[in-house]
Amino acid sequence: MPSFDIVSEINEVEVRNAVEQANKEVGTRYDFKGSDARIEQNDKVLTLFADSDFQLEQVKDILIGKLSKRGVDIRCLDEAKLEKVSGNKVKQLVTIKTGIESDLAKRIVREIKDSKLKVQAAIQGDEVRVSGAKRDVLQEAIALVRKAIDDFPLQFQNFRD
Repeated sequence: MPSFDIVSEINEVEVRNAVEQANKEVGTRYDFKGSDARIEQNDKVLTLFADSDFQLEQVKDILIGKLSKRGVDIRCLDEAKLEKVSGNKVKQLVTIKTGIESDLAKRIVREIKDSKLKVQAAIQGDEVRVSGAKRDVLQEAIALVRKAIDDFPLQFQNFRD
């Protein structure tokens, strides 16, 4: 019985490289001379530091540009509120979301069931497995999910015949 998995993953090596490139650019730009603007990475949490709100937005723009060039989908970034550190310095936490959350998985399963396609969708941890009788029906299910869910990055893996 053919099947495939719907997952949400990012390439952590590309994220690390993008952070390093962004830090290098921030270090060499003239408008950041003498400032404490930088990006730190701990697992799936990026911390952006800057001297003002404007500079923090500039650092964020540089980071998003570098991530986009490296093929990382920026829809997986979850930005927290700005925090004042000391004086007028600010920081912001940006979390990288991986895996499909349970409410999104339920939404995917509901979309597939409402479409009346002859496939079964099951939630397995942080992924959704879809299985059906024919390959063509599974390809229709992939097209349906791509069309229905556009606010979160999804990948389709482990297509088995």
